[in-house]
Amino acid sequence: MTRKKKKIFKKKGRVIKNLTRDIFKILNKDSDKFYNYKQIAAKLKISDTDGKTQVLKKLAELTATKKIKEVDRGKFQINTDRKYSIGTLDVTSNGNGYFISDDYENDIFIPNINLGKGLHNDIVKAYVYKKRSGKKLEADVVEIVERAKTEFVGVLQKNKDFGFVIPDNNKMYADIFISQNKINGAEDGDKVQATITDWPQNSKNPFGKITTVLGKPGEHNTEMHSILLEYNLPYEFESEVEKEAENLPIEITDKEISKRRDMRKDLTFTIDPKDAKDFDDALSFTKLENGNYEIGIHIADVSHYLQPKTILDDEAYDRATSVYLVDRVVPMLPEMLSNGVCSLRPNEEKLTFSVVFEINEKAQIVGEWFGRTVTYSDQRFAYEEAQSIIENCKLSDDIQPYTMPLDTSIINATYNVTPEIVEATLKLNELAKILRKKRMKQGAISFDRVEVKFNLDKEANPIGVFFKTSKDANKLIEEFMLLANRKVAEFIGSHQDKPSNKTFIYRVHDEPDVEKLASLQNIISKFGYKINTESKESTTESLNQLLNDVNGKAEANMIETLAIRSMSKAVYTTQNIGHYGLAFDYYSHFTSPIRRYPDVMTHRLLQHYLDGGNTPKADLYEERCKHSSKREELASKAERSSIKYMQVKYMQDHKDEVFGGVITGVTEWGIYVEISSNKCEGMVRIRDIKSDYYVFDEKQYAIVGQSTKHIYQLGDDVVVRVKNADLERKHLDFTLIEN
Repeated sequence: MTRKKKKIFKKKGRVIKNLTRDIFKILNKDSDKFYNYKQIAAKLKISDTDGKTQVLKKLAELTATKKIKEVDRGKFQINTDRKYSIGTLDVTSNGNGYFISDDYENDIFIPNINLGKGLHNDIVKAYVYKKRSGKKLEADVVEIVERAKTEFVGVLQKNKDFGFVIPDNNKMYADIFISQNKINGAEDGDKVQATITDWPQNSKNPFGKITTVLGKPGEHNTEMHSILLEYNLPYEFESEVEKEAENLPIEITDKEISKRRDMRKDLTFTIDPKDAKDFDDALSFTKLENGNYEIGIHIADVSHYLQPKTILDDEAYDRATSVYLVDRVVPMLPEMLSNGVCSLRPNEEKLTFSVVFEINEKAQIVGEWFGRTVTYSDQRFAYEEAQSIIENCKLSDDIQPYTMPLDTSIINATYNVTPEIVEATLKLNELAKILRKKRMKQGAISFDRVEVKFNLDKEANPIGVFFKTSKDANKLIEEFMLLANRKVAEFIGSHQDKPSNKTFIYRVHDEPDVEKLASLQNIISKFGYKINTESKESTTESLNQLLNDVNGKAEANMIETLAIRSMSKAVYTTQNIGHYGLAFDYYSHFTSPIRRYPDVMTHRLLQHYLDGGNTPKADLYEERCKHSSKREELASKAERSSIKYMQVKYMQDHKDEVFGGVITGVTEWGIYVEISSNKCEGMVRIRDIKSDYYVFDEKQYAIVGQSTKHIYQLGDDVVVRVKNADLERKHLDFTLIEN
């Protein structure tokens, strides 16, 4: 198991990723040799001054921490005397682990016996040594530097005088011992949250206490709350937070309006999902006398109400993001703010932060303005309603601004819209298509994935599955939000076509990893597809072609998932390296402050600079960016867990039914199959395939019958029967129906 990191398409001004590991790779290759910074830069194919400076600084840092040594002035060598390193522990589901450290090129295996009470994602100190049997390294955890988490969700197995909490997380290899006086009223079989309080030296189990009794396993709310707590995500607000929100002054005064650009008379509307309650953004549209259009992207001015160093702001920062589970939203802000005072609801005046563009017929920006505004939303559209206007009406070249269907009452009666709103919607859609075409031409990657959604009854039970696709109305909003985010980042981050030194919050997406792309190529070649990684341009073009070619095919979801995994993760940072997936040199998050804390920071910094403020130190903001990125990742995992839970719950009513599917994964213990009609994924265990003795072939991504030589390979169409749907484990078991 390795996680080698290589970089491609280096650019001047970029923060060089994984520089420590790459320097160690060079110095470790021949530990007797020594190199100066120019030689190391040359081996890393770094030729620009900025890159060489980064190498020099990194060498000084590594020398100061004695990870390398300076054997002569300006000449560096690996410090072979140093055998202890700090890194992250990655525990696998089988109870072993890997030590991940910048000191080593590859992850280092740790057998279970050497974990030293380290848990998954802990920061640990490890002793690294060579195995007697060969050159491979192993590690031994000698110290827990920092626990990643101490709270775990699981089921209580209660005895007379004590109990054990059996964690849900399969990477938590030790059950938690609970003494009688720390069971906190929980009953045998309850789903609970337990906190580790101690781990005695002579005990194989940590000691803990039960902090929350969630209910019985399998009950809907119990499982939803379990998912949130497993990822350390809250599901309710403390009373003091709610109270502070309720006491906020919410009246929009004449004094406040006088400080802002008044855009209440501009035609303004929102387009959101039909079940949305928090409306972050609105669009305004005005035709100018010169033939151009003034288009405003208006965003809820959350930073007006959310002031620094308050209980509300601390809570919003801790959460950092709203969490979207299948059946509920866990908001970043109390409902009074998220669905009330900040939400850009129709027929209400609102305080907003806006980006206003003058745009011509070719969707070129000929003017821009940034600042605080007051707005009034004239109409609230669901995506389906806006899509109906786009599909049933069209702009005209004659005196009339647009033409309607023969029965014009279809649109007017259904949505109660004015002719001006119809015209605005159609023109915005036309401009959005031009913007999207430009973006794709510049190298953006088009991940238009199908989303799995559930029809739920009143008790939140899944009664149906449907697929949500992105249509013109969705893409209209997407393009103008992308435009606002990009232009805000450019406004602060760029000065006369050169990077400014102003501290700001960027949303960055690094270039793809060569080895991950090679792995992707290896898989897709079996389906007759190919990607060209010779250059940045060819990589982007061939990835888009791949996504286009697989669209609508059985293997589409699997290949799209693998393509996404080959990409780097987008994160928040003060160090701008651009956004590869969107093909933007500058990109920020400005448009969703109700549900994302980084957007709140972006608003505050933008206003700070508009007021003429000096650049603040980046350290505090960088720390907050890392926190926000981590919370976003946890929220994403919780969302996926809730989808998996709902899929299993849905399939409980389809036990013993037969479905067609596609093989999406192959392992030594079985094959994973995704049902084509509902995207539910389950496992067929190798031991349950009775026609032959099958063996895993890693190179072919397949299992092969030893007698028949029959192959079940990644991407093959198969037929399965639903064998079992285990809600507690969130796992589906299938039986393969063989020909």
